[in-house]
Amino acid sequence: MFSPEGPTLRELAVQALSSVEHGYDLLAPKFDHTPYRTPDRVLDAVASALAPVGPFGAGLDLCCGTGAGMEVLARVCGGSVTGVDFSAGMLDVARKRAVPAGPAVSFVRADARALPFGPAFDLVVSFGAFGHFLPGELPGLFSQVRSVLRPGGCFAFPVAAPPRPGSRAYWTLLGFDTAMRVRNALWRPPFVMYYRTFRLADVGRELARAGFRAELHTLPEFGRRPDGAPRARLVVARRLS
Repeated sequence: MFSPEGPTLRELAVQALSSVEHGYDLLAPKFDHTPYRTPDRVLDAVASALAPVGPFGAGLDLCCGTGAGMEVLARVCGGSVTGVDFSAGMLDVARKRAVPAGPAVSFVRADARALPFGPAFDLVVSFGAFGHFLPGELPGLFSQVRSVLRPGGCFAFPVAAPPRPGSRAYWTLLGFDTAMRVRNALWRPPFVMYYRTFRLADVGRELARAGFRAELHTLPEFGRRPDGAPRARLVVARRLS
């Protein structure tokens, strides 16, 4: 995090005291040198899992950030691929990223809760963005995704198994979320970023209500926990009509 290429502690503090949009505008030039950027092994695993689910035509990366997920779309989509994000700074970096030769690439600045598209896509993906949405916003978010998918289109995103209660990861995430809640109670504008609000059972229920049929695909590259449960899975939600 504090490598010469990454943000300094001061820069992270300024970001954390900004709005989500402005915070990511500030972080954008160094975002790819932080742990917040989706690792390549996750992107590769998702692309491999999506390949037999397709073929897909046009694809959309929801909350695309600096565009790492666009490479997944380029690998599985035969038509155009589009990235959408509400941070102008992140999109500036994304436009400079080299994408493998193939489909036409475009980027649009917009809020995921008010997407400026009709039903133009066959696949929507998202990586690591859902912590920026409160649980009460999921119905509207999923309805927006459904509205931009053609009938039969898919909405796909990876999810990690929750940490075991009492584990180091469990207390780390709990501590982060607690700190963010205190910050948002004391400081405006709020910075919505929580790790423990996106629960798979709630997500499945809201996807069904929004008109999706969801399936879970194990990502074998990440192995299994001692209890046999997959460490990571891909949610593939298909628009029903």
